Amino acid sequence: MAIRVRKGAEKDFPAIMEMINELAAFEKAPHPPTNSVGQMHQEKECFEFFVAEEDGRIVGSAIYFFAYYTWVGKSLYLDDIYVKPDFRGRGVGSLLLRNIFELAKQENCKRLRWQVLDWNENAISFYKKRGAAISREWLNCDFDEEGIGNFLKRNLSGT
Repeated sequence: MAIRVRKGAEKDFPAIMEMINELAAFEKAPHPPTNSVGQMHQEKECFEFFVAEEDGRIVGSAIYFFAYYTWVGKSLYLDDIYVKPDFRGRGVGSLLLRNIFELAKQENCKRLRWQVLDWNENAISFYKKRGAAISREWLNCDFDEEGIGNFLKRNLSGT
């Protein structure tokens, strides 16, 4: 059957959460995602997504949000793109990526950005074949929810 890509909706949150958990397992994440369907409902204004479907079954997704980078301006950040294993190699990832690029163009974004794990050679190859410039010089600086609170406790004076 044909794969169809459409804009995601709240009714898709359970399927998206299932894929987020599958992605975490694939990426060998040391801790499971703390996100939930309920949290997605509460924070639905913070993200958008596309889903790829075959016969009404969601087989892939691309989750994104708009960002502002001081050097370039309005940008689209692709947080996750995921295709279920049985559907890889069938062009689903390319269809999802195409929709992301079309949206970035329609929204007049100056940059489209995402991350890829340095060991995920299949994904790196997929992105390079499509012309992505993959930087090895920028490092992530992350604080989780507990870390945010700890930072504020340690730095009460604002300095």
